[in-house]
Amino acid sequence: MIALVVVGGAGRMGRAIAEAADGAGDLTVRACVDPVAGARAPGSANPAGDGPVWGSDLAAVVRPGDVVVEFSSPAGALATAKICAERGLPLVSGTTGLDADAESGIRAAATRVPVIRAANFSIGVLALRRALDAVLTALPGWDVEIVERHHRGKVDAPSGTALELARRARAQRGWGEETVRNGRSGRTGPRPDAEIGLHSLRGGSWIGDHAVVFAGAGEWVELRHVAQDRGAFAHGVLRAARFVAEAAPGLYTLDDVIETGDP
Repeated sequence: MIALVVVGGAGRMGRAIAEAADGAGDLTVRACVDPVAGARAPGSANPAGDGPVWGSDLAAVVRPGDVVVEFSSPAGALATAKICAERGLPLVSGTTGLDADAESGIRAAATRVPVIRAANFSIGVLALRRALDAVLTALPGWDVEIVERHHRGKVDAPSGTALELARRARAQRGWGEETVRNGRSGRTGPRPDAEIGLHSLRGGSWIGDHAVVFAGAGEWVELRHVAQDRGAFAHGVLRAARFVAEAAPGLYTLDDVIETGDP
């Protein structure tokens, strides 16, 4: 049985991970860490007396052998990576909008423990990324625009997934970071050939919707992935947890997980 400690356990993804783990026979959420747990005594059980223990301090609830899953904040991601490196614990990190310090801290942790870092743990989004590479090769002269939609509570924009799609597109085209344009307003002039448009919509309860539009002369092609519920991400997280539980130290991606063929 793989014991999970979920940092950000009271959040949307934390709850989805716990629900998905309940249906898996080989994983269990042993503890949850979240600021809202401060009203409970460190390490206390749920009010019903069962289920995972709760706390607001990862160092106080984590144990040897745990796999830590983190969906919190940039500061939380950095703090979690440091504790995992110190305690020798595998880490699955999914927080988006990380600053340079958090990214550096996660890379440093990966020199000591196995770390999977991804902006999106959906297997469908992985397929979208691979399809993107194929279409970019087939349509070298076409314009590329990316549109992403998320719920009104999402705190970063563009989404980490949209940024990764844009990064892959410009890398395939051999373009620099300056070719990514976040939205348009006013008299922008004609669209340059070397440009990737990136547009963010926020509202309602969209879980996650990413579309890549390729526009040619007289025709267009669209690749689109829509997440209907957070279970799409949670099941990918569980696959990642199984992978890091047995992996050697290093920084891995969801591609590494899928290529093992493990369910």
